[in-house]
Amino acid sequence: MVDLFVDRVLVKNNRERDELDTELELIGRLQNRILLLFFGSAACRSCRSFAPTLAHFFRQLTDESYVERSAQLVLLYVSLDESEEQQGDFLKELPKKCLFLAYEDPYRRELRAMFAVQELPTVVVLRPDSSVLVANAVQEIVSLGPDCYCNWRQAAELIDRSFAISDDLEQRSYRSLTDPVRRLKYRVESKGERRRGRQRERAGGGGDADWDAGGEEGGEGGVTPFG
Repeated sequence: MVDLFVDRVLVKNNRERDELDTELELIGRLQNRILLLFFGSAACRSCRSFAPTLAHFFRQLTDESYVERSAQLVLLYVSLDESEEQQGDFLKELPKKCLFLAYEDPYRRELRAMFAVQELPTVVVLRPDSSVLVANAVQEIVSLGPDCYCNWRQAAELIDRSFAISDDLEQRSYRSLTDPVRRLKYRVESKGERRRGRQRERAGGGGDADWDAGGEEGGEGGVTPFG
């Protein structure tokens, strides 16, 4: 998904018009998510009629007042407006969490050609790998509402974020806690074996044989943590 917007700037539909213009920011926002490309225009009567339905649909899936956890869903408005003022007015009808391309960005037209958009409004549903899941989901959104997201999620084979996070933390805990403690343990035991061997050698109590045995055990203990 991120490859589709490399070297592009996505703008947040908030008051500050914050920009996502680095690869890290794009990955954080788009990776492992379903993307809705909403092609529309304020000059299109059908687009204006559909906008409230789309906005409510998106809020029901991403707003915490409706759901406990936001859906892995991103809405991007691809403006085909006739002026920047029209685009600004139309964005007021869309959720603040949605993204858009700046009016002066020619990539808006390129995306229209890329996905062969022939009518407005059009909502192209993309899998995380940028392949098309639904060419135009307008009627599906109108008729099924949030239920259609479940169908998209299964078809897109999204990785559950909570599972991925817990799995990653579990792996890190074993690497960052258990292994260093085990290496420290082996290192202390190895030093202890050497010290006891020297003491026995100085005492003259069969030091050579005892030292060989102790040194061999200590040697094995020392190889493991230090490689």
